[in-house]
Amino acid sequence: MLRARGEKAFIGFVTAGDPDAATTVTVVRALADAGVDAVEIGLPFSDPLADGPSIQASSQRALDGGMTTAKALDVVAEIRAACPTLPLILMTYFNPIRYYGLERYARDAKAKGADAHIVTDLTPEEAADWKRISVANGLDTVFLLAPTSTPIRIEVVSALSTGFVYCVSRTGVTGARQDIPAELTAVVGRIKAQTSTPVCVGFGVSSPEHVRHICTFADGAVVGSALVNLIHEQRDAEDLAQQVYDFASSLKSGTRPQS
Repeated sequence: MLRARGEKAFIGFVTAGDPDAATTVTVVRALADAGVDAVEIGLPFSDPLADGPSIQASSQRALDGGMTTAKALDVVAEIRAACPTLPLILMTYFNPIRYYGLERYARDAKAKGADAHIVTDLTPEEAADWKRISVANGLDTVFLLAPTSTPIRIEVVSALSTGFVYCVSRTGVTGARQDIPAELTAVVGRIKAQTSTPVCVGFGVSSPEHVRHICTFADGAVVGSALVNLIHEQRDAEDLAQQVYDFASSLKSGTRPQS
């Protein structure tokens, strides 16, 4: 559908429960109205090792507000009811899934409306049980690659990922940046040579210009910290939903062909 329109994908990220559950639902509805192609919903975790200061802080705020994995799945169910066709990708770490119970978690996540997962610290070598259970429950799993990934790792991850392959734009953690690394074009090219699965780029993407540039060589862009920062800074604003809509619309514009 996107390809037919000559568009690429824009994926937004929010943390479940930051600043609260109701606002999370409102924000995702605004993202959907703005034309976002999918939303990553971060499940708060106390040790989010792949995340930078903004998303770490949002996760901690959600936990301090009483958010749990089970409650986050209830938020997903509310979002699914409000946005019936919006692809929902849950972003988490393996520890909360393992504690919840792999089979029970996958079953509940699917029932609440999840379509896919990014389990940030789950390596291909340790993914067999989760992949088997997630496939049985109709859930895609997106794996990550980085500029430092070897050809063998690119081959393995490209074969395992369903939905899309997540290419991290740089080594390190998430966080809004001012630039997109010059070598990223070649990195994405190496991944696309191994798979027909779409390749989307995240970590450090924060502006329509970033999105537009990334969409010249990748299949889509993921914006997380910049959205999380906006939501936190404007959490008490009466027009928060409108501000999210306006920002998301500007980001989405970067995925469309230039007239």
